[in-house]
Amino acid sequence: MDKHEIRLSGSGGQGLILAGIILAEAAIIDGKNAVQTQSYGPEARGGASKAEVIISTEKIDFPKVRECDIFLSLTQKSYDQYSKGLKEGGIMIVDSIVNANNAKNKVYSAPIIDTAAHVIGKAMVTNIVALGALVAISNAVTREALEQAVLSRVPKGTEELNKKALEMGYIMGENAIK
Repeated sequence: MDKHEIRLSGSGGQGLILAGIILAEAAIIDGKNAVQTQSYGPEARGGASKAEVIISTEKIDFPKVRECDIFLSLTQKSYDQYSKGLKEGGIMIVDSIVNANNAKNKVYSAPIIDTAAHVIGKAMVTNIVALGALVAISNAVTREALEQAVLSRVPKGTEELNKKALEMGYIMGENAIK
């Protein structure tokens, strides 16, 4: 059975709830089963938030992540709050501003937020950069399915910007695993 339990975490306003929806949609495009759940604090922006996605070739019998094998964190606060529960040997992907002390797991660090804000020039695509890096590192879904899901969910007129963000994320992910 091919199964991934994924937790995406960061700050409210970084688009990680949408990223979870996009990731689940990409899994469905790939012909897999997927379920997505979300949680965030009472603050609309700035509070820790998380989206969880389970992707499986088999039936998913419980909708919540029990022990994630892929964890993404874009902020120190979300890392501190949500990194527990990553299984030993799991994949941890963090923004380079996050201090991730985790001896049990391989940690991939990349300048996700900085790339979105300063290289691409639009902080609003941080979630798409993060998805590109996650898929390049984990292969949880195919790149083709992810691009299709991204393009079906982003606002009209931003398709090229989001394709660029996805490509930058892929490159970052590929560089992190070298």
